[in-house]
Amino acid sequence: MTKEPVSLAHALASFSEQWSPRIVTAVNDYDVRLAKVEGEHVWHVHDHTDEFFLVLDGELHIGLREAAGERTVVLPKGSVFTVPRGTEHKPYAPVPTAILMFEPTGTLTVGDRHDDVPDHVDATTGHALS
Repeated sequence: MTKEPVSLAHALASFSEQWSPRIVTAVNDYDVRLAKVEGEHVWHVHDHTDEFFLVLDGELHIGLREAAGERTVVLPKGSVFTVPRGTEHKPYAPVPTAILMFEPTGTLTVGDRHDDVPDHVDATTGHALS
């Protein structure tokens, strides 16, 4: 956790990798992660935690596989959404998008169960902000 304010604009400008979140701060036992995303992520599940998304810029689509069937939620800039624990989901960004996420420290970006991870998706617990 930093002892100084963090500019999200400066943090976003400090990296270019897609689907490779940076940890900007911590709240209790949670990381606050910032990521640039475009294209598809991977179908995955977090068995023990919800996953919070805030769209800072762009647009994020999240495919959900729920008991009632599949659906997609669309999050324009300024929108928030929480994927409930145990829900299979797949984020997709049709345009370059910046997101902020809250996840317990140590949570893997591809969840506890997932499809094959494509090369453009970083399977990580988050990287320190430079």
